[in-house]
Amino acid sequence: MLKRSILLENKTSVHTKNLQLVVKTEVVEKSIPIEDLGFVVIDHPEVYLSMPALNLLVEHQVAVIFCNQNHLPNGMLLNLNSHHIQQEIFKNQIEASVPLKKQLWQQTVVEKIQNQGKLLQKITAQKNAFDFLASKVLSGDSSNMEGVAANQYWKAFFDMPFKRERFGNYPNNFLNYGYAILRAATARALSGSGLLNTLGIHHKSKYNAFALADDIMEPFRPLVDELVYQQMQQYETQELNTTIKAEMLQLLTRTVYFKEEKSPLMVALQKTASSLQQCYTGQRKKIKYPALWN
Repeated sequence: MLKRSILLENKTSVHTKNLQLVVKTEVVEKSIPIEDLGFVVIDHPEVYLSMPALNLLVEHQVAVIFCNQNHLPNGMLLNLNSHHIQQEIFKNQIEASVPLKKQLWQQTVVEKIQNQGKLLQKITAQKNAFDFLASKVLSGDSSNMEGVAANQYWKAFFDMPFKRERFGNYPNNFLNYGYAILRAATARALSGSGLLNTLGIHHKSKYNAFALADDIMEPFRPLVDELVYQQMQQYETQELNTTIKAEMLQLLTRTVYFKEEKSPLMVALQKTASSLQQCYTGQRKKIKYPALWN
């Protein structure tokens, strides 16, 4: 079932009644069935959630995302008991061998570079060498082809001088918002498969509670890049307004493609997460990433 995402960016109170989330603003009150929700994004300092509402959201695997004063996602609430054999899955993940993790990272980087190349060709209408770069990715990406590809990618992507930075100038603010939504969706999918987000296959910072999400979201980043590129053509604004943020949330319902079927991104992330879990148990050798374009 495809889940809804809601954005709360006005003064709002949220409580529950009969397994419904009751959202009340100064002008309207509406009820939403809890089982319909996948994400709640809170982007206003005066959003009041009751504890029963928060607990019910978490129990139903709804990711609750909190934004900071710059309107960028800053934190997230996830269920700690999202899988019935969680301890066993954690054990497999913790005991995963270094060669396995290097192979998984190699697969992930190959997917990312190939997707960057496909998007770049769509935008520039010119062939590029990204398939060649992807073919040069070694186990664990020891030669850092991800960095080589990123350098070429961003130089060619925008018709303007651009430096990709976490706190950089426009359109970094658009990209950062989209990546944060993608990160939250990836973390939710991994948590739903019983995986420990803190334990990455490549990202390792002791300060990063979502290292695994940062790993697995990499091949999906070009979806955000594509949307931001389209928004830059469509809107003159350089500010993250309601329209821009709402479109970013709709990214989660965008169609991606597995060999045998189409899938909304939100559902595809769950399939990818499940395949990763099977890699840790030895049932699979490759992570199941979708094609982003048909």
